[in-house]
Amino acid sequence: MDCLFCKIVRGEIPSKKIYEDEHTYAFEDIDPKAPTHVLIVPKKHIVGLKEASPEDAEIIGRCHLTAAHIGKQRGIENGYRTVLNVGPDSGQSVFHMHVHLLGGRKLTWPPG
Repeated sequence: MDCLFCKIVRGEIPSKKIYEDEHTYAFEDIDPKAPTHVLIVPKKHIVGLKEASPEDAEIIGRCHLTAAHIGKQRGIENGYRTVLNVGPDSGQSVFHMHVHLLGGRKLTWPPG
C-alpha cells in the first residue's frame, strides 16, 4: 500500500516513535502545534472515521487509550486534547485515520 502512515508503521519511512503495541503506532508530529503533539495510528489501514466500520470500533478505542497512556507518561493529565480530523475540509491531509494528541500548554476553545 502506498499510504504514508502505513509506510511509517512498517518502518519504511523513519519516524520518532513514541509507542507501539500490536494494534497502534504512535510518533511525534513533524509539524507540532503544541509541546506534545503525537499522532496515534491504527496499524490497520482505515482511511478515516467516516470510512470506519462497526468492526473498527475496538481499534478506534485503542487509539484513544494509547493517547491516554502517552498523556500520563508525558505528565499532561491536567489537560490534553485528542482530535480526529475527518475529510479534507477538517485539515486531514493523510488519509489513514489518526488521532492527534495535543498538550503541554493551555488549550483554548474553540479550536481552529
